[in-house]
Amino acid sequence: MLKRLARPTAAPWVCRRCLQQSQRQHRWNSSFAAAVRDAAPLPASKLYALPTARAKEDDATLRSIFDNPRVWDDFRRASKKNPPTGIVGNRYLSSPEGFVDFVSITLQRCNAVVEKVAMADTIQEYKGMVRELDRLSDLLCRVIDLADFVRGTHPSRSIQQAAHKAYAVMFQYMNQLNTTTVLNDQIKKAAATPEVWDSWSEQERVVANILIEDFARSAINLPEGTRQRFVDLSGEIADVGTDFTERMAPEVSHLRFDSKRMKGLEPNMARALTKWGETKIGTMNHEAQMALRYVEDAEVRREIYMAVRTANKPSINRLETMLTSRAELAKLSGYENFAHMTLENKMAKSPEAVSQFLNALMADNKHKVNQELEELLELKRADAHLDNAPDRINAWDRYYYTSKLLSNMDTKIRTPDFLSAYFSVGTVMQGLSRLFDRLYGIRLVPRETQPGEVWEDGVRRLDVVSDTDGHIAVLYCDLFSREGKTPNPAHFTLRCSREILPSEIEEMGQLNHPFSSPVEAATDGMAVAYNKDTKSYFQLPTIALICDFSRQQHRPTLLNFNDVRTLFHEMGHALHSFLGRTSLQNVSGTRCATDFAELPSVLMEHFASCPSVLGLFARHWETDAPLPMAALEKRLAIDIKTQPAETEAQILLAMLDQAYHTQSPLSPDFNSTKVYHDVYNAHASISEPAGTAWQGFFGHLFGYGATYYSYLFDRAIAGKIWSDVFQKQGKEGSVDRLNGEKYKNEVLRWGGGRDGWKCIAGVLGDAKLAEGGEEAMKEVGKWGVRDPGA
Repeated sequence: MLKRLARPTAAPWVCRRCLQQSQRQHRWNSSFAAAVRDAAPLPASKLYALPTARAKEDDATLRSIFDNPRVWDDFRRASKKNPPTGIVGNRYLSSPEGFVDFVSITLQRCNAVVEKVAMADTIQEYKGMVRELDRLSDLLCRVIDLADFVRGTHPSRSIQQAAHKAYAVMFQYMNQLNTTTVLNDQIKKAAATPEVWDSWSEQERVVANILIEDFARSAINLPEGTRQRFVDLSGEIADVGTDFTERMAPEVSHLRFDSKRMKGLEPNMARALTKWGETKIGTMNHEAQMALRYVEDAEVRREIYMAVRTANKPSINRLETMLTSRAELAKLSGYENFAHMTLENKMAKSPEAVSQFLNALMADNKHKVNQELEELLELKRADAHLDNAPDRINAWDRYYYTSKLLSNMDTKIRTPDFLSAYFSVGTVMQGLSRLFDRLYGIRLVPRETQPGEVWEDGVRRLDVVSDTDGHIAVLYCDLFSREGKTPNPAHFTLRCSREILPSEIEEMGQLNHPFSSPVEAATDGMAVAYNKDTKSYFQLPTIALICDFSRQQHRPTLLNFNDVRTLFHEMGHALHSFLGRTSLQNVSGTRCATDFAELPSVLMEHFASCPSVLGLFARHWETDAPLPMAALEKRLAIDIKTQPAETEAQILLAMLDQAYHTQSPLSPDFNSTKVYHDVYNAHASISEPAGTAWQGFFGHLFGYGATYYSYLFDRAIAGKIWSDVFQKQGKEGSVDRLNGEKYKNEVLRWGGGRDGWKCIAGVLGDAKLAEGGEEAMKEVGKWGVRDPGA
């Protein structure tokens, strides 16, 4: 397929009239040669090769623009007088109507590529096939990715609607291309021609295989009638999956108890929930979780647990419909089951390999879980309120006694504001820039935004600057909360890295466009750089980082330690985009296998907990005193205490995910609740009581079907890289340039252009891992999950 979506997308509303709207005409009278001459590349070396004093000034400014809104306003004041530009620099997007122009000219360019690919019949033309199809994919992504982001982020209703229409039109066009057999036939013919294959670079071969596999996975090789059934099933899965995630509900929505039985619940919460001596608990609300942690009456906890863990029948029916459709889709496509179909192009390759990993990980974790359970049992035996079996921790006991266990730890460290004083948003961003400079020779440089460039005035722009390559990426930071903004942190790739072909620049010289040169027109006016080695232009990765940190009055916004980890995690994704600058966009940055994509972000969480890294920036916002490391260690000990149980919970969900994506949903007597209990009764350290049906709340089954193991897998690999690369020579290894270069050269710079197993084998120096397979998956499971601070 020409665009591999990172996550399932709901069926779009398609406006067929969008392309019929009149297109504004633009005149461009300069000759191609003159325009290229006039558009000589900006010398990034002159712009960013700054003296040390200026670099220090940038470093100080970086902290100030996030910690002091007035500084940010002053910083960008001069640019307010400039002519308006478009969203993230895309010149078309300076108004809602601009989306029409953007779509129209993109469709013209796409059709030209399709025609060129279809007409190819010489060896030379076939040699350029991968780059042409990658260009076609990039043109689609330019609109789809950016429109998808804008429609969910921009506060203007008219711009949201325009972005939605643009998204719908291009999404429909993409689906048409993915069933256009000539594109599939041509890339297969090119790949099968030895002279062509031998001429391709490793990256081109990887992309060729990706395109061929994705075309096959979209049923293009099936007979027409079967292909239509495939398309129908895919649509049904998208619809019912969306319905499943959006309409999950419990069998019992509220429980009522005599208020006298709620002893232990926080008094203010208890009063708010109580009326006429009766306490009402919403089973999907926060109070249910609080009651499981603090209410002393074990029978009350049992009733709440059962209700919280039991989805209603419509939720379960929707889940089972989705699972059945997936099983049918896999069978239709010639696969044994949906897991085999999904995992074929992942690092795992097969469900059998996933099972090897999960079983090995469970074995590694079991002893630690049993130790934790023994501590909980000791508390239960000593409990003055004991009213059930003293030698068994029931499912509804775990949260209660874990809370007691943690309450015995340092209460000062558990006070939310104690450590946050050392983590203003500005100091954390400053710390990330300093860390990246130490490890990879790149830093984050504040850049004023132009009128219309950002969707909200508080969005900061940072240019990513390399000490060897100059300007390499653009990062938009939308970090502060506002009304209507999603609370979920996220990393968005708005444009991938890609080498601009000379033919593209020449083509733009023949089209009407609003730009001053064909180079600008080829990139829609967005960031571009000239590569002296290849003597060609590259479009720069453009990233948006979204968080929801609450603004604070009269002082900088301060982050708790979980927020610090979140920011480091999301910047790990961004780092992959910064350094994974490939010439083909299909493998740029985070465009890699699902079970490899979280590795850079999870590894960054280890840096967030490292004293050597924290020493670069963590200082009290008011006194400038350094972070007391002993206090941090006590804070981390709280997280480590519950790690084994949390790891087991994730392993069980990954096992359940695999069990659901076998052939079993096609059986007439398939029962998802029975499968759920079979998995938990076979592997859980605490039995799941009969009568629950929690699977109806497992929303990740839609977005991560058969790949839920991926996060655990990447956590295990990240822990190994942290210990064997960044900590092998001691704590200072986390800021050692040699270690950073090794990780960059073996992992990050490849994006998805190198097999993940070869990346891991390279960075760890273990050739046995290079070919992957079941034994390699088992080996990773044996490494266990070593969370940051452990």
